[in-house]
Amino acid sequence: MVGGPQRACRRAIAVTAFGVLTLSSASAFAFDGSTPDSPAKISPKSFTSAEQALRAGIDDLKAGDAAGSVPALTYAAEGGQPIARWKLGEMYADGVGVARDDVKAYHYFNQLVEDYDEDQPDRRNQSAISNAFVAVGVYCLNGIPNSDVRPDPQRAHELFQYAATIFGDPNAQYNLAHMYMVGAGGLAKDEVAAVRWLAVAAEKGHPPSEALFGHMLFVGDGAPRQRARGLMWLEFAKDGAQDPKYGWIRELYQRDFQLASDDDRQAAVALHDARSKEMPSLPAKNVIKTFARPVGVPAAGSPPSAQ
Repeated sequence: MVGGPQRACRRAIAVTAFGVLTLSSASAFAFDGSTPDSPAKISPKSFTSAEQALRAGIDDLKAGDAAGSVPALTYAAEGGQPIARWKLGEMYADGVGVARDDVKAYHYFNQLVEDYDEDQPDRRNQSAISNAFVAVGVYCLNGIPNSDVRPDPQRAHELFQYAATIFGDPNAQYNLAHMYMVGAGGLAKDEVAAVRWLAVAAEKGHPPSEALFGHMLFVGDGAPRQRARGLMWLEFAKDGAQDPKYGWIRELYQRDFQLASDDDRQAAVALHDARSKEMPSLPAKNVIKTFARPVGVPAAGSPPSAQ
C-alpha cells in the first residue's frame, strides 16, 4: 500500500461505506440533490470472470453504448479490474451513460488509490492509476457538496505530490503548483516551488502549466522576470488551448501580449520558432476535463485551480 496517499479521508466515503465492492448498498446524490439510478436496476449479463466482463464492457463502449457497458464494467470493477474502476469513475464524473454522481466517481477512483501497492506497482495500468490519484486529490481539495466527502487539502497535497513525483503526472504537477501559488489548505505560499513544478509540466506540453509558467516568468513571480521567454510559453499554451474551457489561457496570453514591448514580442517569436525547430511536437497530456472547474477565480483571466 502507498504510505501517505493511502490514508483515506476516513470521514469521507470509503470502500466499506458502499458495502463490499458494490454500489447498490448506498444511496448517492448528484449535485442537484437527486438520487441517480443504480446499475443494480439494470439487468446484468452473465459473466464467468471479471476479465470477461471488462472485455464486454469495453466492447460496448467501442460500439457507442455507454449505458449498456455499465453492468459489465460494474461486474469487472467488483472483481478488482483497475481499468473498469477507472472508466466507471470517469463515466460517473462526466455523466456519460449514467447520471452524473461525483460520490460514485470518487468511490471508484479511490479504490484505485487505496489498492495501489508501491512495492508491486501495476505498470500496465499506471496511466489510469495516476489519473485516479489526481482525481481523488481534486475531490479531497474541493469536497463534494451534499455528501460526506469533506475538503481535505492535506490529503490532496499528498496525492498530488505522490503522482507528481512517482508518476510524473503533469496534471498533478499543475495542481501541486497551484496549491503553492495560492497557499491552499493552509499550505505556505511558495511561488518558487510553484514555478519549478510548472516548468516540469510545461516541458511535457501541458497547456495550463505552459500558461501559468509563462505568465510567472513574464511578471517575475517566483523567478527573475523574463518577458520574452514568458511570452514564448504563453504562445505555446495558446496554441494548445483550443478547448472552450481554456478561455482563461487565451485571455492571459492577450493580456500579457498587450503589456509587452515590441522588442519583447519579437524576441518571443524568435524563441518560439527556435524551440519549435529543436523540439519534437509534444502532444498535450490529457487533462481530466471533469475537474476543470475552479474552486474560485479571483480575477478575470485567472486559471482554474484543478485540471
